[in-house]
Amino acid sequence: MALRWDVVVVGGGHAGAEAAWASARLGCRTLLLTRDSGTIGRMSCNPAVGGLAKGQAVREIDALGGLMGWAADRTGIQFKLLNASRGPAVQGLRCQSDKGAYAAEVAGRLASQPNLEVREGVVAGFVVTAGTFSGLRLEGGEVLGCAAAVVTSGTFLRGLIHVGAERQSAGRWGEAPCAFLSEALSGLGLRVGRMKTGTPPRVAAKSVEWRNTVRSRGDANPRAFSFRSRSEIFPRLRQVDCFLTHTTERTHEIIRRNLDRSPLYSGVIRGRGPRYCPSIEDKVVRFAERDRHQVFLEPEGLETDWTYLSGLSMSLPAEVQEEVVRSIPGLEQAEILRPAYAVEYDVVFPEQLDDTLGVRCLPGLFLAGQVNGTSGYEEAAGQGLVAGVNAAIVAKGRESAPFTLGRHEAYIGVMIDDLVTLGAEEPYRLLSSRAEHRLLLGGDTAYARLTAKGLAYGLLSEGEAAPILEREERQARARGAVGGSRVLPDRATLVELAALGVGLSEETTAAGILRRPDAPASIRGWLESRLPGPLGSLDDEEWERLVNEVRYEGFLRRELEVIERVRRAGDRPVPSRFQYAGIPGLSAEAAEKLERHRPRTLGQAGRIAGVTPAAVTLLLARLVSGERRASS
Repeated sequence: MALRWDVVVVGGGHAGAEAAWASARLGCRTLLLTRDSGTIGRMSCNPAVGGLAKGQAVREIDALGGLMGWAADRTGIQFKLLNASRGPAVQGLRCQSDKGAYAAEVAGRLASQPNLEVREGVVAGFVVTAGTFSGLRLEGGEVLGCAAAVVTSGTFLRGLIHVGAERQSAGRWGEAPCAFLSEALSGLGLRVGRMKTGTPPRVAAKSVEWRNTVRSRGDANPRAFSFRSRSEIFPRLRQVDCFLTHTTERTHEIIRRNLDRSPLYSGVIRGRGPRYCPSIEDKVVRFAERDRHQVFLEPEGLETDWTYLSGLSMSLPAEVQEEVVRSIPGLEQAEILRPAYAVEYDVVFPEQLDDTLGVRCLPGLFLAGQVNGTSGYEEAAGQGLVAGVNAAIVAKGRESAPFTLGRHEAYIGVMIDDLVTLGAEEPYRLLSSRAEHRLLLGGDTAYARLTAKGLAYGLLSEGEAAPILEREERQARARGAVGGSRVLPDRATLVELAALGVGLSEETTAAGILRRPDAPASIRGWLESRLPGPLGSLDDEEWERLVNEVRYEGFLRRELEVIERVRRAGDRPVPSRFQYAGIPGLSAEAAEKLERHRPRTLGQAGRIAGVTPAAVTLLLARLVSGERRASS
């Protein structure tokens, strides 16, 4: 069969867009195949990008030359740094997006990318020749020959939408599902399961009593996701406010009275839903002691009246939804433009993939996004980029190593390792708590961690990488300067520091001054006057990163030492009678599985489903302390 394409990407959502973009940028003849080209880049649920852990992933995608952060910057209508008062490891950049503009931006970028063609069509099966993947079969019978493919089918595999007792076969509202692809994946021997997600109602902005809600503003000085935005006007679009309200006891009473009409509670829906983004029915039942829950009113764009009710996902009948919505302050007269709904869909359990997101039983086939049991645009985009690069490597028969990301390198690496090692029995969501090395994975360090890798694999050109690498050099010079600059307690220095509220009794360095808990924000000007060359060129974000690196230096060094110890410890034997119960910090689930499997080495322990790298770190610490006691 003639191979017209190097790589075919199935699906034009967030995973598909990044996969196609990456493959084409690596020089592969790439086809993006979608049922409807008008839905490329569509935000199916919330009109936002980023958030806690997710914002770091978007920065990582950008550091590797991906699309999402750039598109978000160009189409964002509110930017906010979440957890701004806390440490950089748990902060997260988020932007409210203009949904229509975001999709148009992604589609436009893909349309202008060399080596990439977009075509409409629906895949029904796979072509396997002598045990090797060789193409895709469309519903009409046409065969597309290709060396590799990435399936990013989202919620469309046997998608079924629920609104109360009403059901429709659809992957999204009004969009037909994939009828045969799920069966084709099962036919490869893959274990397929069922999951569920949902989306809240949309209401008309003109019907909202805004005076009964609380205004939620964006940051006065917003920061961008993408380094590429530094050379453009940012923000490009008019910035707007979101608004906050809450459910009431009446809301909860309406929901409790109608639980038997919710397919989630009547037993109609069998797919597992997302634990960390529950429906309002779930919240009312699981958190019965709470008398209210937050509801954010988020505009879906500058040119639309549609408003998204974040926090109000449900699958109750439409008439009950109207009661629920109108029981909430500000929404007493709200006009529902589209009801909330739940959608069930098939997924491939991801432990059947390797860390390239390739299907183990059929090399050349890759899966990315919600088909792997994840939830969220950012999770999908990160997987799409990794799968797209690896599909290109396979298609070109390159000698380079597969493109993978370690848990210590990226949140994307944490996610993929979790998926392929632990699997997913419910929709997976990125969380800061999943990353045991999160101190190293702040959004401000994404370029230092990943740009060189993107350049090495060809995702970034030298011209694109140059300003990023120059910034890293500038950061390194500043770090060296504050570490090496002596500050003596002479009369002039003491007077200057006293004016800033900082005392000094002995010689230190500029870094030592920055570490002082009493160092005010104004210390920046004083340090810049002493070190104008290396510090004077830093922008606000670069300055914040410098301060963080100085203040957390000891923690970061210890974190790197832990990573190196764990790397070397893979072959360390675990005593046959080792007691797992009672290790501080080790979860009961991990202890139970370790007791059952009795691994011979730490490496084996880390490969047991349910035993996280954090658990292995605790196990290593206990082994080391035991050896020290035995030798003393």
